[in-house]
Amino acid sequence: MYRFLFFFLISILIVACQSESQPKPKAFLRLEYASPSYDTLQGNCSFAFEKNKYALVSEGAHCNLNLDYPSMKATIYITYMPVKNNLTDLLKDAQKLTYEHTIKATNIVEQPYINEKEKVYGMFYEVDGNAASQSQFYITDSIKHFVTGSIYFRVRPNYDSIYPAAIYLKKDIRRLMETTHWK
Repeated sequence: MYRFLFFFLISILIVACQSESQPKPKAFLRLEYASPSYDTLQGNCSFAFEKNKYALVSEGAHCNLNLDYPSMKATIYITYMPVKNNLTDLLKDAQKLTYEHTIKATNIVEQPYINEKEKVYGMFYEVDGNAASQSQFYITDSIKHFVTGSIYFRVRPNYDSIYPAAIYLKKDIRRLMETTHWK
């Protein structure tokens, strides 16, 4: 009996002297990327814009461009289409593409863009959640030119993990939109 009582008291003392575990606060990965540096992308296309020097450019047919960010495993896909009495259809297609992400997105914020001086009008979509694309946009002059773009990561969409890269690339897309001019 004393032996049992002795072991019981010792075990209580051992358990009682341990510190309580505290839950860790929620946090994002601390990923840091080089400060962006921009130069103007000039080509044979009907438009030009400033792009991040860290983006690798590949040009496809009909002025479709890919801005690849290898360190982030991400690409900004840019598609050019001429306007030929089909502006309404182009706008519907661009909006439809964005809103197809509502299945996984927790929020989609529309931010209109207007640059009267360069005649650039468009919309920037910020997509939150585990959607395949975190940002999309379109710009047009409403007469001849229509450009769409979107970010895609070459990893499974996990918003917490790609958040720092998504924020970085959203700033690059905004810069692209703000510096676009038609030729």
